[in-house]
Amino acid sequence: MKNIISTFIIGLLLIGCSDLEEEPVGLLSPNSFIKTPQDLQTAVNGSFGYMASEKYWGRKLSLSIMLRGDMVEIGDLGTPARRQDINNFTARDDNGMVTAFWPQSYAIIGAANQALDGAKQIDGEQAVINAIAAQANFSRAFAYYHLVRIFGDIPYIDEAVTDVKTIETISKTPEAEVYQNIIADLEFAKQWLPDTQPTRSLPSNATAMAYLASVYLTLGEHQKAYDEANAIITNAGKHNLGLEADFQDLFDAEKAGALKEPLFTINYIGQNSQGDLGDDLIIPLTAIREDEKGVPNGGWTVAVPSLKVFETWDEKDYRRSVSFDTIGVFNGNVEPYTRFAEFSDRGVNRPHIAKYSRFPGLTASNGRQSSHHYITMRYAEVLLIAAEALNQLQPGSSRAVDLVNQVRARARNKGGVMSNFPENLPSGLSQQALHDAIIEERRLELAFEFKRWYDIKRLQIGPSVFDANGLEPHSNFDEGRDYLFPLPGDELARNPNLLPNNPGY
Repeated sequence: MKNIISTFIIGLLLIGCSDLEEEPVGLLSPNSFIKTPQDLQTAVNGSFGYMASEKYWGRKLSLSIMLRGDMVEIGDLGTPARRQDINNFTARDDNGMVTAFWPQSYAIIGAANQALDGAKQIDGEQAVINAIAAQANFSRAFAYYHLVRIFGDIPYIDEAVTDVKTIETISKTPEAEVYQNIIADLEFAKQWLPDTQPTRSLPSNATAMAYLASVYLTLGEHQKAYDEANAIITNAGKHNLGLEADFQDLFDAEKAGALKEPLFTINYIGQNSQGDLGDDLIIPLTAIREDEKGVPNGGWTVAVPSLKVFETWDEKDYRRSVSFDTIGVFNGNVEPYTRFAEFSDRGVNRPHIAKYSRFPGLTASNGRQSSHHYITMRYAEVLLIAAEALNQLQPGSSRAVDLVNQVRARARNKGGVMSNFPENLPSGLSQQALHDAIIEERRLELAFEFKRWYDIKRLQIGPSVFDANGLEPHSNFDEGRDYLFPLPGDELARNPNLLPNNPGY
């Protein structure tokens, strides 16, 4: 496989698997540079490269949506207040997480827009040009899908910016319109992308369909959600998709390039390329402080599941052992999580997230700059989307039960040794019982994969999951305010057309 690292606009950007080639291009102007399909591909790579950034998937965005859910809370109480405020629903419009991932999101969008504008200038076979341009449509849809779920009404920009003054006067686009634009981009991507790609860091048409299914599920359009997900399932072989035999393999950086379950990944290569590009800090943020067995110099114990998350997860579920790190090594001795705090004044006696720190591949100090290929959408989620949507259309559907049971069957493979847990869901469940089972399956199967907050929001279950009996109680959760983040205050100051801020901020 031949993969690409290209520079676009501000520096070296990343795409592809661990076996990479470096092709420096320099500072490029879309008008002068994009003259061939190869130039267009380099421009599109720039948009994907912006995702592999500390300001986006490497920390600011991913950590924000992880902390916002009910599966992960702050471990080290000495960590910066901006992180604690996101977790505690006390963030203001100057929160440093928000003011970082907002402009980075628009950098992804801006690079996609430049590529799409450049595609219009190329002479050549239109089908070839469209297939490359469709990657940019997907990248733009991906960024806007996160933004609209986090903020609601947002500025929607769909062309390359040639005059900064036009941006300074732009106003917010209604949430419903943003969603329709996302759908339009994904439909174009679905039409023109190939069935498979040489790397999962480039979207296929199945990737576009999976995100369409997710968007439609979020919008409550269950027939369309099911149709898109089911089209992937019935053609899984054509798209080279399926469930991995061993759940652990999904989180092993050295196996990432050969996996068939991911539909889209954001890839790191174990080094920082320029500034924050290529800088992945999810490992130290989730790893055990001062632990000698894992990443070099131990982690930071910032994003740590509550003890109740661990204790209420059935110990017979293999996914629990994959998801949690319950032992550390300190002074050469193996110690249980009940003693972690004894070895650091910033440690906490709780199991930590293991999905990213156990097999991180090539890393630098504290595990930063990993070589993980972060999976943003995988086949198991497609099965669960189809099941949830179908249950809404055909209450208690036996096929919906079967789709969930496919995920459960894989969970019974404990590293090659078959267990009898989790058992298959029985047939004959009521619509509500099956719905609850599917949402619980999503919570466990996709634990710590940056999904749970979006489920809480789309299902409007904040008051129940954050109450005193929840996994992570927050008595100050306000459903009139906290389903949306605050728009960044510096953006509002620069452009009053974006006022007012979201309710409660």
